[in-house]
Amino acid sequence: MADALPLNEQSIAARIERLPYSRWHVTVTVVLGVAIFFDSFDSLAIAYVLPALVRDWHIPPGSIGALIGVANFGQALGALTCGWLAERIGRVTTARIAIALFAVMSLACAFTQNYEQLFVCRFLQGIGLGGEIPVASTYISEILRADRRGARFLSYQIIFPVGLLMSGVIGALVVPSFGWRWMFVIGALPGIVALLMQRYCPESPRWLAAKGRLGEADAIVTDIERAVSRNGTVPLPPVPEIKVQPSGGTRWQELFEGRYRSRTLLVWVLWASSYIISYGLQGWIPTLYREVYHLTLQQSLNYAIFAPVGSLVGSLICAFVIDATGRRYWFVAAFLLTAAGLLWLWAFGAETALGMLFGFMFVSMWLGSMNMTIFLYTAEIYPTRMRALGVSWASFWLRAAATVGPPIVGFVLPRYGISGVFLTFSIFAVIGCIAATFMIETRHRVLEEVSP
Repeated sequence: MADALPLNEQSIAARIERLPYSRWHVTVTVVLGVAIFFDSFDSLAIAYVLPALVRDWHIPPGSIGALIGVANFGQALGALTCGWLAERIGRVTTARIAIALFAVMSLACAFTQNYEQLFVCRFLQGIGLGGEIPVASTYISEILRADRRGARFLSYQIIFPVGLLMSGVIGALVVPSFGWRWMFVIGALPGIVALLMQRYCPESPRWLAAKGRLGEADAIVTDIERAVSRNGTVPLPPVPEIKVQPSGGTRWQELFEGRYRSRTLLVWVLWASSYIISYGLQGWIPTLYREVYHLTLQQSLNYAIFAPVGSLVGSLICAFVIDATGRRYWFVAAFLLTAAGLLWLWAFGAETALGMLFGFMFVSMWLGSMNMTIFLYTAEIYPTRMRALGVSWASFWLRAAATVGPPIVGFVLPRYGISGVFLTFSIFAVIGCIAATFMIETRHRVLEEVSP
């Protein structure tokens, strides 16, 4: 389909850039979307299990924070490890390993008999959870063309808040009626996805070309072109002209060299600011309704559903407008609104369970939109040779922040009450807002142009 073009990195990238969004892209997105659905489901499942476990196993507040945090610590290690692997053995192979690991360990969590066993299993499960999303996000960004990359990427990422929402819905239905163990049994289902990826998700042609495996990259792009053009019956657009610098080897030190030093440090602050709020509070929400507002188990789980509803609404809005607003303006506004919502909760909203419900639902709208858009932005600002490494190192700070966030609640809550918790987290929203003003704009730009 591209016989007149020389076989090099530039031609491979150009042929990908000309491909319109098609059924082939939808199929790949659905397969990876199932994986990200269960990744988010399993990440938040512990929140809906804890109200039952706290009473059954008599877990004190400090240990609650540790149990939430240990999975995030495992996710931090998984992000670093899988980012390194993805640059060496490929995006798809690494994603399959990560998915299989968190599926198996979710099943193991269902059979734990005490706090210590669950603590270890959640840590190991976290390694797989932390590794899958940044690698899959890198892969998706590399197969999409520039002009609608934001909207198409977020149409995939929006499955994450759907998974958070369904974790709440299923938790409210399953835990009171069938027990907490079934949440982890359900979370083991994505093991099937690891098998489907072998058939439906070819390796990233951009990664193969960057590794000098041009023949394999050409064969995969040719197959994709046949699928998109329906064996040549639908004409493809002309191949655009883009400039690609020849790739060198992957060096983690390059994240801190030249133009990438400031990009790396900036996205680390953005990731940490957003996720220390999100994971610091989300894992505690059902337990706060139970222990602070003294709602029943069923009421606590029902109220907790509204936070992921807010996240989904905000994510949908973001997916529709991100290619119009651009990345920088969206992040500045979202952090500002998050800070405003947290300060309202500090001053007024946390006095009642209903005020807490609506206030944190509003906060979750903007947090949810940032949590998925930051994967898009980070994947856009690094070259192919270190894109997975850059996303994974950035998501390490997501997991580090998520590890620190829940214990902050456990420390602040007994001393300063629920209002003090929201005031504390509003500080991180202000830091994120300031950092977002320094973002470079990437909308409608080819990946190779953003990172020459």
